[in-house]
Amino acid sequence: MKSHLPALAALLLLVSPGHAAEQSETELHGLLDEFLASASVNDAGAHDRFWAEELVYTSSAGRRFGKAEIMAGLAGSEAAEPGPSYSARQLRVQVFGETAVITFQLVAEQADEPAELFYNSGVFRIIDGRWQAVVWQATRAAP
Repeated sequence: MKSHLPALAALLLLVSPGHAAEQSETELHGLLDEFLASASVNDAGAHDRFWAEELVYTSSAGRRFGKAEIMAGLAGSEAAEPGPSYSARQLRVQVFGETAVITFQLVAEQADEPAELFYNSGVFRIIDGRWQAVVWQATRAAP
């Protein structure tokens, strides 16, 4: 009679909290990369998927608003002149079950201009089976 212990142990590793957290970290990293690429071209669909309805966004200019204001600001902006290209550095993802916190340095680059740097933090929750940002904080980095 063969032992099924090795197969059972492997299965337990796959469903362990550590494995789930690693999967979520990878998923959130990919989600952020995809969002930043889409935000660089003002993709309203990407914003709609990324931000939760109950979002509280605090901008680097000190303004606080929600998803509705973000979406209204995007109306018709896809045909406008190209904006900055965004990327993330120093990304840290912490997963706490169905909640996660990300922190990173946002780099905004536009042709022939020095890059602008911001420190961003976001709180994500799993809503309807996918990660969405419920809180966002952007702070302009000191020169």
